Amino acid sequence: MDESPILIVPYMWIGDFVRCHTVVKLLKQQFPTRAVDMLTTSMVAPLLDYMPGVRKGIVVDLPRTRLALVRQRALSRRLRAEKYGQALVMPRTWKSALAPWLAGIPRRTGFAGEARFGLINDLRFGERRHPRMVDRCASLALPKNTDPPPEWPLPELKVSPPELANWRRRLGLTHDGRPVVAFAPGAVGPSKRWPTAYYAELAQRLAADGSWIWIIGGPGEKPLAEEIGRAGRDIRDLTGTDLRNAILALAAANTAVSNDSGLLHVAAALGTPAIGIFGPTSPWHWAPLNPIAAVIEAANGPPCRPCHEPVCRLGHHLCMREISAERVATAVRRTIAPVPAQPSV
Repeated sequence: MDESPILIVPYMWIGDFVRCHTVVKLLKQQFPTRAVDMLTTSMVAPLLDYMPGVRKGIVVDLPRTRLALVRQRALSRRLRAEKYGQALVMPRTWKSALAPWLAGIPRRTGFAGEARFGLINDLRFGERRHPRMVDRCASLALPKNTDPPPEWPLPELKVSPPELANWRRRLGLTHDGRPVVAFAPGAVGPSKRWPTAYYAELAQRLAADGSWIWIIGGPGEKPLAEEIGRAGRDIRDLTGTDLRNAILALAAANTAVSNDSGLLHVAAALGTPAIGIFGPTSPWHWAPLNPIAAVIEAANGPPCRPCHEPVCRLGHHLCMREISAERVATAVRRTIAPVPAQPSV
C-alpha cells in the first residue's frame, strides 16, 4: 500500500486556498493514512494552522510574473526531500507544475493547461465542463473518469477557544455582551467593492443598534478602515499584514459582512454567519461552498451584470451602488437576532 505523502499545489488567493480544503477532505477519505501537505505563500500560510487534515505547509514566495528558475530549483530540492508520491497541481499554468516535475514526484495530476505534456503525467481534460472553481479543483482529487459525489465535502476551519480568548485579551477586545459585526470591505478589483461610504453608513446604523464593528483586511484596506472608522466610536480597525488577525476576528464575530472576497470564504468555513455582497460576479460561480446567511445583490439589474470584470467598464458601478446600507443592515439584524424560545409542550 502506498503510504507516501501527497502535495497539493493550490491557487494562492485566500478564497481559492480555502476551497482547496474540499480537496484535502476528499484525499483523506480515500487515503486516511497518507499525509497531505500544501504548498503555500507566507501570506496565506496562517490558514493552514486552522485546516484539519493538513500535515504542514511548504512555504515559498515565488514571483507571479516570471519563471524564477533558480528559486524553482531550490523549491524542487525541498519537495524531493519530502518524498511525495503525488502532487495535485490546481493552477493551469506551466510554471506551477515545474517544481513538482523537477522534484521527480512520480504522479503529477492536473489539467492540460498551458500544454503541460510531460510536466503533468496524470493529465486531465474537460476543464471547461467544470464552470466552478471548486468543481475543477475537487475533480483532480478523484480517480480519472470518476463521477463527482452528489455534494462536495465542505471546507472547514477550526479555531481553538483558548487561542481565541488569548487573542481577544491581547488586543483588548473584551466581551461586554454586545454583538460583533466584522466588515471585510476589500476585494480584488474595485468593481467588487461595495462603496466605502455605504460601509460607513452601515457601521453607523449597526452601532446605533448596539453592535461593535471590527474592520478586517490587509494593509491595502487600511484607508478603507480609516474612512469607515470616522463613522463612530464603536469601530475597531483590525487590518494589517497578518491574515491570522482576520481569521480570529471572523471566528469571534457574531456575523460578518463581506464583498465577494477571500474573507467571505474564511467566515463561511469557520461557521460564522456571513452576508456576501455580490455586484459584478455571480454567486453561483464564486460564493463559498459553505452555506452563508445571505447573498445580497442589486434587486433590479443592471442588465450588464454579471460581467466578472475587476473594473466597471461602463463607469456607473450600479450593481453595487443600488444595494442600500439599510438593506444590508436588515440582513445583519436578522442574523444576530436571538432565536425565540420554543414553547414547551
